[in-house]
Amino acid sequence: MNPTDLPPDVSSASERTSERAEISAEANRCVACGLCLPHCPTYRITLSEADSPRGRIALIGGVMGGRVPMNERFALHIDRCLTCRACEAACPNHVRFGQLIDDTRAAMDSERDLPQGDPAMRKAGLRGWIKREFIAKPGRLDALRPLLRFYQSSGLQKWNRKSGIFGGTALAVLEAQLPFIDIPAASSGVVDSRTWQPVYPAVGEPRGQVGLFLGCVARLTDATTLNAAILVLNRLGYTVHVPRAQTCCGALHQHSGDRTTAKQLELQNIAAFNELNLDAILSTASGCGVQLREYGLSSFSQPSNLRSQVQDDAAQTGKFRRPAIKFSAKAVDIGAFLAAAEGWDEVKLAPLPHKIAVHEPCSLRNVLRGSAHAYALLARIPGALVIPLAGNDQCCGAAGTYFIDQPEMAAPLLHDKMTALKASGARYLATSNVGCAMHIGSALRQAGSEIEVVHPVTLISRQMGIQL
Repeated sequence: MNPTDLPPDVSSASERTSERAEISAEANRCVACGLCLPHCPTYRITLSEADSPRGRIALIGGVMGGRVPMNERFALHIDRCLTCRACEAACPNHVRFGQLIDDTRAAMDSERDLPQGDPAMRKAGLRGWIKREFIAKPGRLDALRPLLRFYQSSGLQKWNRKSGIFGGTALAVLEAQLPFIDIPAASSGVVDSRTWQPVYPAVGEPRGQVGLFLGCVARLTDATTLNAAILVLNRLGYTVHVPRAQTCCGALHQHSGDRTTAKQLELQNIAAFNELNLDAILSTASGCGVQLREYGLSSFSQPSNLRSQVQDDAAQTGKFRRPAIKFSAKAVDIGAFLAAAEGWDEVKLAPLPHKIAVHEPCSLRNVLRGSAHAYALLARIPGALVIPLAGNDQCCGAAGTYFIDQPEMAAPLLHDKMTALKASGARYLATSNVGCAMHIGSALRQAGSEIEVVHPVTLISRQMGIQL
């Protein structure tokens, strides 16, 4: 089954009614205990029940049951959700809040009627074009690499940031988050690596075969981390495969309600990696890691153009679900893999006599439950003082494109992180998600701070003496 085999999404009224009923059934599992409230970032800011998980679930239940209109006021409270899933981790009844929000946004996308010329429609159209033409086709992001490297090396970036030519536009916000643009690591025998190599052979005793998931934005803005992951794995004895057919994980599309594109990207990644005999499929961005781990988990309302095919196929050959489950079972965050990897006895790490504050991304903490691995990994560095960043139970406000879509909510969340960092006295901030790293890193640069935001695996590679 190829992604292009999927039919167009044509939902009938009866199918929409069925989807609403399935979403409503999940919403009704909430017992309104309120244990989620103190864990919700937006509730702590607004103190509004409508901006709490319990309140959003009540609104969703009302809309799906026809008691509440699906209007812009409803959309405001749903769109304010960061999908950090802290509430899901705290829920005693295990309500699947992440899928509930994703399916509600999908319903909003297909049913909400915005007037022509509405700013929200124009904004959605532009974002949709970017997601469709760049995010869903990350090879085009690779093509931007030489242009951005010239932009940075020529002095244009420094001039632009000093002049403020972009003003207060979304483009200015995005440009401010742009870190140093690195190039893909070269494998042996490659002099000028302009693209990722399909295989990076192990050094020394071979211990396994792993795949590396590049992602979309990360392959452009976080190549340093991806390079570090490859070279550390090679040094420990693991051959790293980087299939060129891989694509975006689909998280941005799924969280914005575009389940069909998310499913197409899922199928493409499954096909790219499952054809290799791998021990694990590793991701350096925990946000992508969550999406990869949840491939094969059916939402309670499948896209109508997929539902009958998935059901028929599952009854016959399992062509959809079995490959997805096989893929998900091998998807592991790089920190978790390295924490349990072999070969460390043969590696010497140089001392680093500095304090390292660890930021725990929501996706890593609340869904993957893998925060401890970053601490275990960094503890291998002699002389380093590794501490948790205060307020790790709250989101930083990045959340995909949330910092652009909801700046008034993202700003106080970022401010809290900056306050905690200043009080920490740390020289480094280690975080395992590229979106969080770019968001916090941008604020630190603007504040003139010397704190460096870095992925744990990058610090490990430096102390191994690996030149990136």
